Amino acid sequence: MPGLDLSRRFYEQAVRPLLGDIPHAAALLGPGSEVLGLDDHVSPDHDFGPRVQLFLPPAAVAPDLSGLPARFDGHHGHRVEVTTAAAYFTARLGADPAAGLTTADWLLTPTQVLATLTAGAVFHDPDGELARRRAALSWYPRDIWRYALAAAWLRVAQEEAFPSRAGAAGDDLGSRVVTARLVRELMRLAFLVERRWAPYAKWLGTAFTRLDLAAHAGPPLAAALSATGWRDREDALVRAANVLAAATNDLGLAPAVDPAPRRYFTRDIRVLGADRFVTALTSAVEDAEVRALLGRLGGRRGGPVGTLPGTIDQAVDSTEILTDPARCRRAAAVLGLPADPGVAR
Repeated sequence: MPGLDLSRRFYEQAVRPLLGDIPHAAALLGPGSEVLGLDDHVSPDHDFGPRVQLFLPPAAVAPDLSGLPARFDGHHGHRVEVTTAAAYFTARLGADPAAGLTTADWLLTPTQVLATLTAGAVFHDPDGELARRRAALSWYPRDIWRYALAAAWLRVAQEEAFPSRAGAAGDDLGSRVVTARLVRELMRLAFLVERRWAPYAKWLGTAFTRLDLAAHAGPPLAAALSATGWRDREDALVRAANVLAAATNDLGLAPAVDPAPRRYFTRDIRVLGADRFVTALTSAVEDAEVRALLGRLGGRRGGPVGTLPGTIDQAVDSTEILTDPARCRRAAAVLGLPADPGVAR
């Protein structure tokens, strides 16, 4: 049984009857493959089973759950987390989305966390406490979206010539490694274009196949990974980048940029020229706080292409940081934000 279905049955059949008239909301959110609907027959070998979160009003008396069965639907043991909506979301974000999120809140929250708070399932929410918070986390504000997209294109710009340069120099392994890095960046960029929170590495490919862009960007990305020569990798990468460039233009977040590939300086290398999208997107930013951030970060070599570290999971690739909200908050200075904006407000 899929984990979300198991948890719904556990709440409805075992937990709900013990609550009486206690006001509450109930859901399954947060970490776990089942929250994203990506669990399978392998998932029950660890951290899987009947579980649910109960969200009580502040100062409410915790219910007596001693009557829960030791086994449910063949599973031994269960987990019921009792908390408040404000405390639950604040512990994972550093702020309560019901009170609004700052630029720092958005940039310091990994997309995997946002994915697991807006996916999952809500079983009971009569006062809309969960719905309001999940709606607030549905997507970035427009100018933070521009900033994150610009940072994503900058990551492509930084390495887009490297597969060809390494391959032409006789380093086929290095060419393959950088190609794989660029494939990952272009996949993550597709999530930004489609306004979808990207999951962590284990499920990135699976979730990517569910995007509309996968039909057109997926084949050249796969071809780039399987290519045996650097010229074929180069061709596949620019075809995939062209698809995502055109899709970025279609968003209307900035004036359209020619998505056709071009020569890399005077070298016999073809690239998209991704830095042009960085300039276009950052130039379109209107929000005063985001513009101030861009000003603090400055331009590369004093030019118009910003030195954007991006969001926390664009700048940091450590699981030990990205799964720890307090550590994410302490990385504020790395992103050009005021140092340590606090774990909670």
